Amino acid sequence: MNFKPLKDRVFVSYTEELEKTSGGIYVPDTAREKPQRGKVVAIGSDVKEVKAGDEVLFDKYSGSKVNFNGVEHLIVKEEDLLGIIN
Repeated sequence: MNFKPLKDRVFVSYTEELEKTSGGIYVPDTAREKPQRGKVVAIGSDVKEVKAGDEVLFDKYSGSKVNFNGVEHLIVKEEDLLGIIN
C-alpha cells in the first residue's frame, strides 16, 4: 500500500458483509446494507487510539469513499470511529 492519510484520518478497507442470512436466504448486492465495519490499513500522524490491522466499527454515513487500486476504501476521521472490534 502506498497511501498515508494526513493528520487524524484513518484509511479503512471494508469488511465483507454476509451474503446469506441465518435462515439461508441469499441477499443480492442491491439489497445489502452499506458495511459498517472494516480493517484499518493506514493511519495519519495524529491518530492515537487505533493502529493498522485493527478491525473497527463506524457509522454508515461517515467518511469519504475512495477507489484505490480498484478496491473501494473509506477515509474517516479518528473521532468518527465508533470502536475497535476485538
